[in-house]
Amino acid sequence: MVGEHLIMRFWNTALLAVMFGVASLSAGCVTPGSGPLAVSIENTNSALVPYALVDLTNDTLAALGSVEPRGLAGVFPDKGRAPSRLVFGIGDVVSVTIFEAAAGGLFIPIEAGVRPGNFVTIPDQSVDNDGNISVPYAGRVRAAGRTNGEIQNDIVSKIANRAIEPQVVVALTQQRTSLVSVIGEVNTPVRFPAAASGAQDRITDAITRAGGIKGQGFETWVMLQRGDRRATVPFANLMYEPSNNIFVQPGDRIYVYREQQKFLAFGAEGQQGEFNFDAWRINLAEAVGKAGGLFDIQADPGAVFLYRKEPREVCQLLGVDVSKFQGELIPVIFRVNFRDPGGYFLATNLQMRNQDIIFVANSSSVEVTKFLNYLNTIINTGNNAVVAGSNAIILRNQIKALKGT
Repeated sequence: MVGEHLIMRFWNTALLAVMFGVASLSAGCVTPGSGPLAVSIENTNSALVPYALVDLTNDTLAALGSVEPRGLAGVFPDKGRAPSRLVFGIGDVVSVTIFEAAAGGLFIPIEAGVRPGNFVTIPDQSVDNDGNISVPYAGRVRAAGRTNGEIQNDIVSKIANRAIEPQVVVALTQQRTSLVSVIGEVNTPVRFPAAASGAQDRITDAITRAGGIKGQGFETWVMLQRGDRRATVPFANLMYEPSNNIFVQPGDRIYVYREQQKFLAFGAEGQQGEFNFDAWRINLAEAVGKAGGLFDIQADPGAVFLYRKEPREVCQLLGVDVSKFQGELIPVIFRVNFRDPGGYFLATNLQMRNQDIIFVANSSSVEVTKFLNYLNTIINTGNNAVVAGSNAIILRNQIKALKGT
């Protein structure tokens, strides 16, 4: 009778365990996990934060490639030519020399006769706050924003009717504007005068003047500020893509800084966490390999996802219905199928970006196995409880028997 009672208790416990496990599975909380299931990601309507799901295809890569960052050459095109001629600015120190063809003119007295050069040099002067310099008999002459040739012609035109075949030479003796600054993670921050046309430095030349970069090339970035525009590229980009190594221009500010590019990896990968690029760029296949690849007994190769935000215009090229989203940046999840051999080739052509997130979903069979293990634990726990109860009853009966004797 006791045995039958224990057997009934065991089966009741097992039945309750199964019912509890099924209820938990229905509630979606049966087993722990490292992230969402593939079916959850594919069901974009259930997300707390709306996102677009895009399959990685050749068309997707073509759309992304058409809007790659333009670099320095795209923002500041110089088409391989040196920039315009150097112009004077407020504060520059200017030298003016006036020549006359013979003595007895405006600047060379008659008693001087003929002397070598027949010229007079006016003391150096700074371009004033109004942008002018003063020249005897010519008055105030505009200098700021003009080249030396333009200033020379202006002076000649103003004294031509009084001097004897005048010629004028205007030179910049101290350049205080039209400077180029190189600051940040360089060995010797510097501010140097921009060279005249035909002898301009390129970006790497300017950085060399500053003693070169302090860190590794792949972790070093170069930002060029020119007027109200700016652009940033990795330092290595200047070397591997020479078109971005453009000429510097007067007033340019070059800021060099270090920022290691990183990506995050979660889910069924060999390793999880934050990983450095350790290169100026890497592709998705390299990033997956860097994180240890796919975990063989856990990962679903057909459910590899890349999380990032893309501009609205890029999403339109990708075929996303942007009317469902607000703001200029739209969350996008790219899905890559590594079960398809071609998926690896596609992944080698998708360049990673700083702070991208890679997630590899668990295989559905892993979730079933985890559930069965969970259920087995519950049943074993119930069985242990039944056995413990049975032992307690037997012990109690033995005690009663001893007392009766």
